[in-house]
Amino acid sequence: MKIELKNIKPTYMSEDEISKSDIYLQNSVIFEKGKKYLIKANSGLGKTSILNFIYGSNINFDGKINYNTTFFKNNVFNLRKKKISYVFQDFKLFPNLTVFENIQLKNIITKHKTTDEIENLINSLKLNTKKDTIIKSLSLGQQQRVAIIRSLCQPFDFLLLDEPFSHLDKENIKIISKIINEEIKKQNASIILTSLDNEYFFDYDKILNL
Repeated sequence: MKIELKNIKPTYMSEDEISKSDIYLQNSVIFEKGKKYLIKANSGLGKTSILNFIYGSNINFDGKINYNTTFFKNNVFNLRKKKISYVFQDFKLFPNLTVFENIQLKNIITKHKTTDEIENLINSLKLNTKKDTIIKSLSLGQQQRVAIIRSLCQPFDFLLLDEPFSHLDKENIKIISKIINEEIKKQNASIILTSLDNEYFFDYDKILNL
């Protein structure tokens, strides 16, 4: 699978705001399965927007996004089941459900991980004592780890990561990077990661400035 962005422009941004972008207003920007991409930009320049456009949760853009050779602007729901997973910057967790319930909600649909595999991930990210704790009682760093585990509970060609380490310390980042690398290798998948800075937790095939 590949994703191609053609002449993408957020409807709520002017051409002057995005004139220096490696992605916006470009005739063709291609993300290929099996590669790692970093999208770097300061706040307010559309990092979250570009991932939301790809995921189909925001369709307020001009231009086209092709998935392989097929164009979708407002219907990528089928792709989300098996082709695209997403770690949202605001996590999108259910605050009144527990850690395990939040993760299992996705896995019940996808049946991608066994219970033992999920519990191993929870233990690896030092959340074993929080397994039955409701999400709203957790710190932001703990919630971010839950969101990352949940994103791995489905098959995907592309894993979208919107500033995924913003609330984590170096030790947890190292553990999570290793887990993500193992998962994308297993699935021959890609990551598209956004960040304010150069996040060298992965060996990127391409770095794009937004």
